[in-house]
Amino acid sequence: MSDEPARDAGYDDFLDAIAEGEPYYLECPEGHGSLPPRQVCPDCGASELSESELPEVGTIVAHNVVHVPTPRFLDDTPYATAIVDFGPVNVTGQVRGLDPQDVENGQDVTITIGETETDGDRLVVFEPV
Repeated sequence: MSDEPARDAGYDDFLDAIAEGEPYYLECPEGHGSLPPRQVCPDCGASELSESELPEVGTIVAHNVVHVPTPRFLDDTPYATAIVDFGPVNVTGQVRGLDPQDVENGQDVTITIGETETDGDRLVVFEPV
């Protein structure tokens, strides 16, 4: 038995694509966007999903500053999490490169991959443009 954590094929593929600078989302024939892993469109139920390029820049639409984290993020506090609008999809992640108190809705950010301070696991990170 391996000590490596189990791989979540759809989600880890998405993280790999972001790390390689080729982030994508899934799009159905009706133009609805969703994030992997998905087998069907959550809006219309279509099962024909294709990969489309995620826009380079998104806009923060909601955020909060975490002071009391789950154990997985204990050494990361305080930090800001945000929901970022990338057009067809919204993505949730941690904002870095700014003091958490300086994060505001309406700020433009790019997407990348970082690691948690606590355990080194990969996570979605947003950085200011």
